[in-house]
Amino acid sequence: MDFGKVFTEVFPSLLQGLTVTIQVTVLSLLIAFVLGLASCLMGMSSIKPLKAISKFYIWVIRGTPFIVQLFFIYFGMVQLIQKLGISNFTLSSFSAAVITLTLNAGAYMSEIFRGGITAVDKGQMEAARSLGLPKSSAMRKIILPQALRICFPSLCNQCIITLKDSSLAQVIGLAEIVYRGKIYVARSMQSFATYALIGIVYLVIISLLQWAAAAIERRLNCEP
Repeated sequence: MDFGKVFTEVFPSLLQGLTVTIQVTVLSLLIAFVLGLASCLMGMSSIKPLKAISKFYIWVIRGTPFIVQLFFIYFGMVQLIQKLGISNFTLSSFSAAVITLTLNAGAYMSEIFRGGITAVDKGQMEAARSLGLPKSSAMRKIILPQALRICFPSLCNQCIITLKDSSLAQVIGLAEIVYRGKIYVARSMQSFATYALIGIVYLVIISLLQWAAAAIERRLNCEP
């Protein structure tokens, strides 16, 4: 088993796949952050329809496997839209991966935000209201900054989970790092060395993310 040969042959392709992985993950997380915060605020709203929508969304995402969500978006939604009259509608594997990762991460981020907001002392809101601040301004300027500091470690953990979940998009043909590794294994039969190399790449990337998160966490004084 020639690790040097495998590294030389497959590593450039894995780097291209890693670029796709990072693009999908970053784009998904950026949108999921906004979606999760919106869902959280809807769920904590006094408006019943908004609260019901948020609860239903979180219930569906948390109650179904990610791979099912991915197939539903890539195959099911496309078929439904085509049957509704848009026969030429298609969805690329990249777009389907971004949509699914966004919906999945957004639901979990919503719960993370909710936990952070509820962890803030209720007296903070009462004090802000007593000073004449509207509830929306108090939430935006006082409660949310504190909640984000509280839930920062959990958000970082969700980012890592989303990065790893992106590897499942290879089942719909997304040319990310695992997909490119599988192509090489099918041609060379060097499965041990190839998947070991992919694992090392993930370990390096995730270790760097954990190091960066820990540094930021210390800066924010998030550690107890």
